Amino acid sequence: MAVYKRGYEPYTGRLTPEWSRFLIIARHAYRGMFESRFLVSFLVVCFIYPVVAAVLVYLPHNAAAMAVFDVRKLFPVDGAFFLKFLSWQGTLAFLLTGFMGPGLVAVDLANNALPLYFCRPFSRAEYVVGKMAVLGFVLSAITWVPGLILFAFAAYLEGFAWFTGHLRFAFAVFVGSWLWIVALCLLALAISAWVKWRIAAGALLFGLFFVAAGFGQAINHSMNTDLGHMVNLASIIGAIWAWLLHESAPMPVANAWFSLSAAYAACYWLLRRKLRAYQVERA
Repeated sequence: MAVYKRGYEPYTGRLTPEWSRFLIIARHAYRGMFESRFLVSFLVVCFIYPVVAAVLVYLPHNAAAMAVFDVRKLFPVDGAFFLKFLSWQGTLAFLLTGFMGPGLVAVDLANNALPLYFCRPFSRAEYVVGKMAVLGFVLSAITWVPGLILFAFAAYLEGFAWFTGHLRFAFAVFVGSWLWIVALCLLALAISAWVKWRIAAGALLFGLFFVAAGFGQAINHSMNTDLGHMVNLASIIGAIWAWLLHESAPMPVANAWFSLSAAYAACYWLLRRKLRAYQVERA
């Protein structure tokens, strides 16, 4: 509309609250995300283990099952039980991140869309949190949400005394899952921001884990030490999970917390360097 006609009017509709503006990114991302049959099928597979775990929790309270064998001794609901749950669901969360994460920022950078975001009342932090929310909601649905449901189911069957005596399991599942979710989100966004080709970004994410694991094992065997675990993000988060659940850890927990904090800081630095409202092109 030409300005001289003076026929334009300001927007008078309902404004989105400032605290929830980051959810706009997630809402639009989910529209096309669940059109993929492969992704929906993979999400269904992610719920198989929680269902199996719920059956194992129920069997000790089934008279027919207890008449055949002592299920409670074979599958005790203890720290090791929830550690296996976190390990399995955490692996699926990593695979899901490898499929969903590489294209989150790469598409915007490839099409120079960041100026369109930041020219609006939308900060860089809200952009990052919005992109993390795309992964965070889905990863939560397969990690701490079924984990807390599983804990609540066990508490319902075992009684209030078991619930009060084992609250650390619920705390460990919730905190441990979020530590892993934040690590995966930051790593996926950092790689997506620096590698604009989606396939290459996904390959780099998978390769980073496998190469780091192999490099860490080489350090441990060659130097007869456990410091090699500090470069393996899976070992780092596994040690923190074991510490939260009072189980034996593959490395000192102080080293694990230091390595995880360093990984957070490195991903934040990479994102801060790349996410700008302008781009300098060199001839």
